[in-house]
Amino acid sequence: MGNAQDKPPGSGGGGGRSHQATAGNGTRSRVGSTVEKPQTQRAAAKGVANGSRRENSPAGGQEEQGSPAEDTSYLDAPAGALPPHLARLKNAGNHLFKHGQFGDALEKYTQAIDGCAEAGIDSPEDLCILYSNRAACFLKNGSSTDCIQDCNKALELQPYSLKPLLRRAMAHESLERYKKAYVDYKTILQIDTSVQTAHDSVHRITKMLIEQEGPEWRAQLPEIPVVPLSVQLQHRDKPISVEVAQARAARATQEEARRKDASFTLLKREGNDLVKKGHFQEALKKYSECLALKPDECALYTNRAICLLRLDRFEEAKQDCDTALQMEPGNKKAFYRRALAYKGLKDYLSASSDLQEVLHLDPKVQEAEQELEVVTSLLRQSLMDSTSHTPRA
Repeated sequence: MGNAQDKPPGSGGGGGRSHQATAGNGTRSRVGSTVEKPQTQRAAAKGVANGSRRENSPAGGQEEQGSPAEDTSYLDAPAGALPPHLARLKNAGNHLFKHGQFGDALEKYTQAIDGCAEAGIDSPEDLCILYSNRAACFLKNGSSTDCIQDCNKALELQPYSLKPLLRRAMAHESLERYKKAYVDYKTILQIDTSVQTAHDSVHRITKMLIEQEGPEWRAQLPEIPVVPLSVQLQHRDKPISVEVAQARAARATQEEARRKDASFTLLKREGNDLVKKGHFQEALKKYSECLALKPDECALYTNRAICLLRLDRFEEAKQDCDTALQMEPGNKKAFYRRALAYKGLKDYLSASSDLQEVLHLDPKVQEAEQELEVVTSLLRQSLMDSTSHTPRA
């Protein structure tokens, strides 16, 4: 397969959003990657006062009501132990990141980090969040090396913090450093087993490492740190957010679906093997268990019909074929096996009709031709018998 690997989509699992909530609509940063407004927009902005705009319309001198002032109240939301001027920078960065303006958000986080150093602020949790958020911006912009550096700083401040670990893992993976990415993803799963991105990535990277390193690939891995139990318990005791709850519910649903699929595949295989060995009663039970898991699987009804036919349970075999034909009206096997069920019930006319339907769908089915001759003969004989037993008037 080679080492080429697309960058992981989404790159950040929660984006640089801080632990504090943000709301409202912010103003675009004017530093660095500012997009200058077109001249028409600059002209339209003139004369704005007290929330309204006074302009002469082309129709002649009428006043036009302007747009309401943009809501920037989110800038004043509390942000941990940061003083107000640094909290505003962080909140502005969160808002810009949320709206896809990663370059501008990066600058806001950088200003907040530099401001903490100038003010002598020593708050590991707040600085960890700022570095982690800036790392998310680097990751979104494709600067994986810078992302890793910021994640390292965040993890020095707050060891075993989930978001920096996840972003560093994604950055390592984008740089094709699969062993380091694997270690970070496995560390994340020690802290929180509900992180679906980590599960998916471990599965994907494991396949790649097996192809690259062979069966001894684990021996080449860096040591995976053991997350202290106190950290695991501390994380579990935290109130979970709506996003985390939804992720856990989705994971539980996926796990249940995988479990059902695995059980279904095993039961169906066992049923098929039992049919080949002629153990129809046991096969019947396996197919019935399969249908309890997936009642919309058409092939199971035609398979179970074989068992019922061999056990001379013709009415039940007919019912299974009826169900299969409701799902797939052109199912040749269902028509053929229902014909055999009708034959067992001595309804030769219905059997003949189903066999003709099989040959209409596929004229090359020799079994249907042969069976039609038999059924036609039985139908003729039954008509003769009924005639001979009818008394003359």
